[in-house]
Amino acid sequence: MQESLNQGNRPGAPIPAQRRGLKLSDILVTILVSLVLGVIYHFWSSVYKLFSPLFFQADELVYGMWFIAATLVFLLIRKPGVAVLAEVAAAHVEILFGSEWGIQLVLYSVLQGLGAELVFALFRYRKFSGSVAALAGVGASVGSLIPDIYYGYVADYSTWMLIAKYSMRAVSSALIAGYLAYALAKAVEATGVTSLLRPVAAKDYAALED
Repeated sequence: MQESLNQGNRPGAPIPAQRRGLKLSDILVTILVSLVLGVIYHFWSSVYKLFSPLFFQADELVYGMWFIAATLVFLLIRKPGVAVLAEVAAAHVEILFGSEWGIQLVLYSVLQGLGAELVFALFRYRKFSGSVAALAGVGASVGSLIPDIYYGYVADYSTWMLIAKYSMRAVSSALIAGYLAYALAKAVEATGVTSLLRPVAAKDYAALED
């Protein structure tokens, strides 16, 4: 037993599985934050439409906002599964507000959340930098491409149009769902609130021996 405790206290030792799993409080916080972001998603449609007339696919430059639930909530809670949960919850709020895209947002939210989740999983849910968040944002944008193809939204685009459209979406995703989400998470972290949300890190276990 003592040996097991010592292993848990070693700096760099993995966080015990039960501490990494989602608790009820994690789910409630995820849903609460997602409710707020879902409202923002709904009103973001107006911003999206303002960009449309500027030039070809200019609205893609603000598309990344629709992925921010997945990245921001993960950066706050730092546990597997919250990226998908947050994106799906935010989409349901948007649907309840009467989104013009309707029920298809459920498919989008699942694939976008999974795209972000896979990136965080590649880093074993242990990297929380702005660059990792930016990659997760791009992952979400890749997820959004799948239903775009399924619903036929890109069927008539030429190759250069496709490249331009999704390149702008990827850049928007990296900036808004990535670096902006990271900045927001750091701002929340400065308040000390995140200490109530995150699992105890290995270094915290080590500090108990001091």
